[in-house]
Amino acid sequence: MYYVAMSHEDHHDFGRAFAIGISLNFAYVIAQVAFGIFGHSLALLADAGHNFGDVLGLTLAWCASYLTKRPATERRTYGWRRTSIMAALVNAIVLLITVGALMLEAFRRFAHREEVNASIIIAVAAIGLVVNGATAWLFMRGSEHDLNIRGAFMHMAADAAISAGVVVAGIGIYFTSWSWLDPLTSVIINVIIVIGTWSLLRDSFNLAMDAVPEHVDLVAVRKYLDELPNVSAVHDLHIWAMSTTEVALTAHLVMPNEPTGDEFLHNVCAHLQNTFGIEHSTIQIEQNAEACSLA
Repeated sequence: MYYVAMSHEDHHDFGRAFAIGISLNFAYVIAQVAFGIFGHSLALLADAGHNFGDVLGLTLAWCASYLTKRPATERRTYGWRRTSIMAALVNAIVLLITVGALMLEAFRRFAHREEVNASIIIAVAAIGLVVNGATAWLFMRGSEHDLNIRGAFMHMAADAAISAGVVVAGIGIYFTSWSWLDPLTSVIINVIIVIGTWSLLRDSFNLAMDAVPEHVDLVAVRKYLDELPNVSAVHDLHIWAMSTTEVALTAHLVMPNEPTGDEFLHNVCAHLQNTFGIEHSTIQIEQNAEACSLA
């Protein structure tokens, strides 16, 4: 059996960006809760719940980013890479629970309407637009190369858009005095959160269950291996995520005329990394398909 793990480029350390983003968003959550209660705005409280989920998500992502860099041990031969997957799964579950509670309160507000302070809604949501936009900007540089950073960037950019929606709702209430716009905005925000969180829950659950990552085409990988020179069959092909940024593969190649040297394996693993984004490949060469069968 030959094993080749292609080294991957060390990504920029976003520890400072995480620290700033978490601090800004946590301070904003406290402000939203305080002014949401004072101004009787469920829209602000709904957005506060969402932003608290962002704080939790950024914190978990930061911790996972640190843990994934810890070296492997005899007990944990893959290290702590999977913490990034678990962080995403926990984040999705917490967000959905938060949304459920806020939806119940929104329906209660439709039945028992309360006056809201439109000026407070506009001012606090405008601050959120700045905070979320600034946080998204912190992660913009790495969004093209790191899936975790890209997720943080897209999430915070979406939050900035939601804050803009709350500003619009506040302006509508200010000029029309339609208090029902507040719970309606809350419901819309919650629906947007559910749509985004559902895909996060699905993808993180699939990765936790060792499903083939969405960006990897299993059929194309098998076709490439099948068409390699002197390969008569491919079996026991498995592809799974070691973390949210690293993919592993194992496969048995039946080659009656086994190649000599490591150049063949090096070229195969390099192609798997460059073409399919699979960084850790373990290839076993067999002269017949029964080499690993158990009697």
